[in-house]
Amino acid sequence: MKTSSRLRYFLYLSILIVGCTTGKNALQKGNYDASVSKSVDRLKNSPKNAEAMQVLPTAYELALKDHLRKIDEAKLSSNVLKWETIVSHYQQINQLSDEINSSPVAQSLVPNPPRFSNEVEDSKYKAAEARYLLGVDQLNENNRISAKNAYFNFEKANYFYPNYKDVQRKMDDAYWAAVLKVVVQPVMVQSNYYKLSNQYFQQQVNQFMSNYQKNRFVIFYSEQQANTQKITPDQVLRLNFDDFVVGQTYVKERVEKLKRDSVVIEETRANGKVYGTVKATLSIFDKKVSSSGLLAMTIYDYQTNKIIKQQRLPGTYIWQDSWASYKGDERALTKQQLSMTKRREILPPAPDALFVEFTKPIYAQLVDEISYFYNRY
Repeated sequence: MKTSSRLRYFLYLSILIVGCTTGKNALQKGNYDASVSKSVDRLKNSPKNAEAMQVLPTAYELALKDHLRKIDEAKLSSNVLKWETIVSHYQQINQLSDEINSSPVAQSLVPNPPRFSNEVEDSKYKAAEARYLLGVDQLNENNRISAKNAYFNFEKANYFYPNYKDVQRKMDDAYWAAVLKVVVQPVMVQSNYYKLSNQYFQQQVNQFMSNYQKNRFVIFYSEQQANTQKITPDQVLRLNFDDFVVGQTYVKERVEKLKRDSVVIEETRANGKVYGTVKATLSIFDKKVSSSGLLAMTIYDYQTNKIIKQQRLPGTYIWQDSWASYKGDERALTKQQLSMTKRREILPPAPDALFVEFTKPIYAQLVDEISYFYNRY
């Protein structure tokens, strides 16, 4: 690139960058608020920037007119939530005022930019009122979905105008009308021998249910909690290990004929080293102890006793051990093979421990299924 061309390129680039930082481009695109912000920022860093000084008054005037026009349009609208739009535009006008007042140069260019603090508060009150009335109507419909929507409207009303009327009590009423109460029955296992092992799985389930926060409109109770608090559930969750096998043992033997050539088999003074072939028979034993089971998960409606969801969740745990023995010359074996022959068969974990192990993948599936299912409520 020639020097003159390079100079023109950087000059163009500089003009482009300056245009962006002074807000001119934003003004041309109709982004009046952004144009004001960029112009003010530029004047803070470069108080004598001519382009920013030229852009700011025009951008602010257009931004103010645009917001006031949209406020007037919203006031004439039949939308019950129109006051939220009005609040937003008044707040944006006040933000522009704050930005201009943060720069002495900007203040001289746009003196005394108006603020609408009283209008914001009045609009917030009316926005809260609209949400409150909408929530009351929804709560009176007496169903979970409407109560849930009512809760969000009361929450929004409280956001715009904290402690508007009795909104806190209304939020509480709506929440308990919307919440789904699920009683989780104790996990059943059809074996007295494994009841102690089942306690581990039960503890995991209890911990998950008590810490459940995926959906604030779903609460899980144990049967004891439901009885103590006199809770009438909407749904009941039943879990039952209805099919399992613990400790199925499989032992497989693999026999390998080994041979290694060029091994020193004798050494004498007269003949020196004598090389030959050594042989051995290696027996490798692979032992697997398999434990597996199925957890039946059933969710049914408390009032109708109708099944809502039914699923069986499988889980498997395989414990393994390997060892070996040989006959013949150990020099035919590799170091790894020889090491295996020095191992001895070890006992597998106790059946109750195997039961716990195969329930772990089942628990992971259970958590996923419950989280997915109740996320929609």
